[in-house]
Amino acid sequence: MSELTAHLDLPSGVDALTAAREVTRTALTGWRLGDLQWVDDAVLIADELVANAVRHGGGCPRLYIHADSTSVTIAAVDGSAIVPRRRDPDSDGGRGLAIIEALGAEWGVTDLSDGYKCVWVRLSAPSAATAD
Repeated sequence: MSELTAHLDLPSGVDALTAAREVTRTALTGWRLGDLQWVDDAVLIADELVANAVRHGGGCPRLYIHADSTSVTIAAVDGSAIVPRRRDPDSDGGRGLAIIEALGAEWGVTDLSDGYKCVWVRLSAPSAATAD
């Protein structure tokens, strides 16, 4: 497989979550990657990344999806330099990083030169691509 990339400037607020889910699902199924469960996991990761960006990051987030022969990386860029941290779950949240850690192979944060940050999650390539 060659490298595939999708990029989306998201609307602000809760509309960003809907857009992120739709773009992630459309890109991954359009690229014929993974089975439905794998794609669902990737969509959940995108949703969590963007939800955190909207809630804690400020500004209009951006979503990036990159696929190559070994992995898929989903990333959200937001307007804050504050690094996400794990916290105890409560009625107000605190489950996002646990979900990301459970579903992704690895995750991290890249500081950007404009003072923003990029939070990324790498997923192992699906074991059985659906491409013919």
